[in-house]
Amino acid sequence: MNNPRKVIGFVNAAHFIDHYAMLVFAAAVVVMAPLFGMAYSELLPYATPGFIAFGAGSLLTGWLGDRWSRRHMLAIFFVGIGLAMIGAGLTNTPLQLGCALFAIGAFASIYHPVGTAMLVANAEKVGREVGINGVWGNLGVASAALVTGLVTQYLGWRWAFIVPGVIAIAIGAAFARTVTHEKPGSRAGAQTAARVAPAAMKRVIAALVVTVIASSTTFNAVTVAVPKLFAERLSDLTQSPALLGLIAAAVYVFGALAQYIIGHLIDRYALKSIFLPLAFILSPLLAVAAYLSGLPLILIAIGIVIGIFGQVTVNDAMVAKYTSDEWRARAFAARYFLGFTAAGASVALVAWLYDRGGFTLMLQAFAGLCVLVIIGAFIFPNDRVTTSSGT
Repeated sequence: MNNPRKVIGFVNAAHFIDHYAMLVFAAAVVVMAPLFGMAYSELLPYATPGFIAFGAGSLLTGWLGDRWSRRHMLAIFFVGIGLAMIGAGLTNTPLQLGCALFAIGAFASIYHPVGTAMLVANAEKVGREVGINGVWGNLGVASAALVTGLVTQYLGWRWAFIVPGVIAIAIGAAFARTVTHEKPGSRAGAQTAARVAPAAMKRVIAALVVTVIASSTTFNAVTVAVPKLFAERLSDLTQSPALLGLIAAAVYVFGALAQYIIGHLIDRYALKSIFLPLAFILSPLLAVAAYLSGLPLILIAIGIVIGIFGQVTVNDAMVAKYTSDEWRARAFAARYFLGFTAAGASVALVAWLYDRGGFTLMLQAFAGLCVLVIIGAFIFPNDRVTTSSGT
């Protein structure tokens, strides 16, 4: 039987790589667009098929994880996403780039349903491990902005894709040597689902659907837009891609801290008592950010990132708590299919809104969308009395 800590270590590394790979282009597109003879809003939509594949592919990958092997699927993830990133770094036309980004998204779709199910099955305390795992994903987001800015400035945009691709393949080789296949549900420590009344379960599903659509779309829009947003609105502070990447990375660190804290709170308190106050963060802060620049924008961006990444931890905890291990990869697949498919549209939406009203209109639009997160928090039942140790 596999060592749970080693499995969780590889799963956390996979989460880092997953988000890093999906955001290299978002960080590099500011530099790449002129080299391709295109405007930012013209080249950015070439990432849309990749983000759609990121969500749509999760249905198939989650099913394969439960029915075939989570271990085999995660090994395919490491090698596949590494090769796809190397391919992106070797492209010469926008069409070739779009195909490579699609491949990155397709392989990236493996992680969330499969990796998160493996994480929960090997976790002693679900909230803590989901929170720590979220930190690794958040660090992937932050590092994509920081490292891509540095590599693009000093080595060129191609190496920003190639170097992490090689690293992903190397980690995949280590994973394949260390972790063996285990049948879902076979681990004694696998978490069981909470007992809830049918009416309460309907409210859980409704809250999850509403919240995931709004929060995932906003998550993707903000993480894609931040490099360009900071390049425009922090121009009085700096115009260096490397320094802008460092500022973005520093902002994302607060999101990682929020995920760590919220993960620990989930093990101690009713989920709704965490969900409800967190829901009120995003909408007002996005609305305020629409009119800010400079240091005030950085401070508000920290609050937005805390709200976005904290909500991701709550959403994952909702699925982990209410599904059994045998079905968990498929349950996460449905959650991420819904979230990432909606998020996939956000790339084109960011470009469309930016063309019509800049980042002021974009941030206002997503502030309105995040009202749905508040509605979802009110729909969600109080789970303190619904949890049971049985299935």
